[in-house]
Amino acid sequence: MKERRRIVVKVGTSTLTYDTGKINLKRLEQLVRVLADLMNMGLEVILVSSGAIGVGVGKLGLTEKPSDTRQKQALAAIGQASLMSIYEKYFKEYGYNTGQVLLTKFVLEDEQRYVSAKNAFETMIEYRVIPIVNENDVISTYEIEFGDNDTLSAYVANLVDADLLVILSDIDGFYDGNPNEKGSKLIPVIEEITEDIRRCAGGVGTRRGTGGMQTKLHAAELVLPNGIDMIIANGDAPDKLYEIVEGKSVGTLFVSKAI
Repeated sequence: MKERRRIVVKVGTSTLTYDTGKINLKRLEQLVRVLADLMNMGLEVILVSSGAIGVGVGKLGLTEKPSDTRQKQALAAIGQASLMSIYEKYFKEYGYNTGQVLLTKFVLEDEQRYVSAKNAFETMIEYRVIPIVNENDVISTYEIEFGDNDTLSAYVANLVDADLLVILSDIDGFYDGNPNEKGSKLIPVIEEITEDIRRCAGGVGTRRGTGGMQTKLHAAELVLPNGIDMIIANGDAPDKLYEIVEGKSVGTLFVSKAI
């Protein structure tokens, strides 16, 4: 970890919210405290945060996330404002400013926009500002969306030339079977994504989130060829990030290919 200075941390909706859809303020505050402390250590942190639509659902008192695109776009706008307000408040308390970055896929697939986005990230990092990234769900359509923030976090890690991508999930790591079934075992290190590994990835994510283990496997496939290691760990305990930066075994480490 001594050579890993720039870290992208992705946190999902199921980590940030309760089943009610309301924000888990205790966990979010813990996450912010740890990330600010990593910055104090001299590391560079970029946060990819889901949760806008989930927070919007909670604010309006809906029982579940709608499937209608128009409703989801409206909920994203409602929830994103609240989410960023809370992030800004907590990070400010720990001495750091934040910058909101809302991306769509076409931004990173156009050379000029790609360079512009990269320059914006680099400038914020130079200012010791913490970029907080989410997909621009308000305008996203099928053709221009990443589809999930696991994939988005991989794009961001490649964009900023990160040393490490950490995906905080609602399970401890990558298992050789369904983690909810008896007998499934955590795989601590994956050096190659084989067909056997692909078969181990299950289906979709939770009721509040969009990602599952398949999307995390896809994220690994995007970053590993570029020399970026990836770790899947449980977001229930943000303090585990300390162990990760100390080089201890936490969750599942996907080992990048040398470039």
